[in-house]
Amino acid sequence: MKLSPPWTALIVLLIQAASNACTVKKLGSGTGRFANATLVRLSEYLSGGYKKGVRPVKDWRTSTIVAIDLMVYSILNVDEKNQVLTTYVWYRQSWTDEFLVWNPEDFDEVKQVSLPTANVWVPDILINEFVDVGKSPDIPYVYVTHDGLVRNYKPIQVVTACTLNIYNFPFDVQKCSLTFQSWLHTIDDINITLMRSPEELREDKSVFMNQGEWELLHILSNYKIFSVDNDDYYAEMKFHVVIRRRPLFYTVNLLLPSIFLMVMDIVGFYLPPDSGERVSFKITLLLGYSVFLIIVSDTLPATAIGTPLIGVYFVVCMALLVISLTETVLIVRLVHQQDLQPPVPHWLKYLVLERAPVLFCIHQKHKLCSRLSSQASDIEHYKDTNNYGTAQCTIHHTCDIGRRLSHHERDVGLLGLGLHPSRDPLTPLGLHPVREAPSLGLPPSREPPTPPVMDNILHEVTAIRHFLEKRDRCREIAKEWLQVGYVLDVLLFRVYLVAVVAYSITLGTLWSVWQVA
Repeated sequence: MKLSPPWTALIVLLIQAASNACTVKKLGSGTGRFANATLVRLSEYLSGGYKKGVRPVKDWRTSTIVAIDLMVYSILNVDEKNQVLTTYVWYRQSWTDEFLVWNPEDFDEVKQVSLPTANVWVPDILINEFVDVGKSPDIPYVYVTHDGLVRNYKPIQVVTACTLNIYNFPFDVQKCSLTFQSWLHTIDDINITLMRSPEELREDKSVFMNQGEWELLHILSNYKIFSVDNDDYYAEMKFHVVIRRRPLFYTVNLLLPSIFLMVMDIVGFYLPPDSGERVSFKITLLLGYSVFLIIVSDTLPATAIGTPLIGVYFVVCMALLVISLTETVLIVRLVHQQDLQPPVPHWLKYLVLERAPVLFCIHQKHKLCSRLSSQASDIEHYKDTNNYGTAQCTIHHTCDIGRRLSHHERDVGLLGLGLHPSRDPLTPLGLHPVREAPSLGLPPSREPPTPPVMDNILHEVTAIRHFLEKRDRCREIAKEWLQVGYVLDVLLFRVYLVAVVAYSITLGTLWSVWQVA
């Protein structure tokens, strides 16, 4: 039987096509530069007729289960003012695509292949707390296994809103949430589950860079089903990232300088209260602390809803320094300018000089009295600057004359007026009294008039006496005010010390508990 030319040409073409198909299959199963031909065939096989816009299930009643996982790589930034947390995480999700299935035996035992993400269906799972688009690298491929399991692994820089509590700064622990859910599909279409167990997820710190300011404590997970309108229900997986700040930097640069300044303020109380150096010393400390607060103001976190406890601590320390300076000024005011002070009230003398030393065990009042002995030289200075001609005498002699005149004050006043006393007032002064005439029947002889020189001497002696009496009264008043100032200084110092110690112990205990917790 003889075939016509058209039929002969068609048979030849069919034989050549079959031969080429066998050759391609043979080359695809070979090695060398054509080894990827199997992947090409597999890619063409999977993409043939594939609809990436349709959820990849054969039965629409079947829910697509998306397994997700989260690993924190680094804490990039914690913005307390704007309440924003920036982290770098490794995010993994996987699901089953019923349309991306093949038999490995037909494709040289290839069990998984990477496909472009843009060519396959991807669930619309987002993070609810997203507030900004981070600088995340673009991973354009997903892995697909022969049974339809699609694995989408990618790193993400997550910029999320977080409620940051800075009251415990710098010993604060922050808990920020990352909520993953499908933005559109209900739980009937997309459900979410964990890729690992919650225990493994909690303790996994294998990829975390643990050299920064923040330390990763653990990651908690919580699955929840919620509804917006009580009609459609959605599935969400919430990850709680718990981080803790390392306080060493802030302890060295904030707390220790403040503690040192407060210790120096306490030491300043040991300066003598009657010394002006204490006031200068405390003013210098107050100015230094003000400069310190200006320097550290940029380091403290600031929010519109609260102030960290360390900020309150600085304010209280500043107030304590002001109180200390005020107490020092009051004590110095009591110690100096005693001549302008009125006598110590009886109630104040009873409370401060009698009761307080007994109740508070103050046994050093005599030290202030000993300081007054140094003021005896002021009397000698008065003697040197006041010369009365022939009436130059020592303080001791002047005091003796004053004591003698204490019995003849009225007569001395009469002598100052040029009158003669009715008694013998001048005998204690070594002057000659009126002598009686011998018993010869003659009238008694009268004393000659007092010369003007003696009147001047008596006037000066009276002035010296009044000066010494006034001086003694002032010294007694000054002595009492010095004792009051000393006792009050000790009492206020103890109250100040107790307040500082109690405040420091309270804050130290709180910060220790927060650090251990």
